[in-house]
Amino acid sequence: MNAQALVDERGELWLALAPLWLDREPSEREFARMVAVIERHELTLHELEWIFRLELAPVMSRNQMSIAGRWRDFDDYQLMQQLVAHNLKLKGWRRKSWALFSGLTTMMTRHRWNELIARVMMERGEAPHS
Repeated sequence: MNAQALVDERGELWLALAPLWLDREPSEREFARMVAVIERHELTLHELEWIFRLELAPVMSRNQMSIAGRWRDFDDYQLMQQLVAHNLKLKGWRRKSWALFSGLTTMMTRHRWNELIARVMMERGEAPHS
């Protein structure tokens, strides 16, 4: 897959989910936008989990760890460049190692992710897992 195909396929979703990594809780409006974008992409919860863990978290968690990271908002263009570069290399051993360490890279935002998934499930009329 080339860079443009990645942007076309995932760009809107990646940018919609980026607020999960800001230094504040996402607003109701941001959560509503995330749910709407997820529903447009018709992804399963399993697919969403792996997008969160492998496609987004490795890039976004680096921003969280950086002293000079962006905390209030993101430069969408710069963020998209970083996400595309990461995902173009996400094959073989890289994919496996990010899967292995995904617990660490998602730790800071897991509570927000769980809230989002609960909202997606509610939108779909599914019962949350106990």
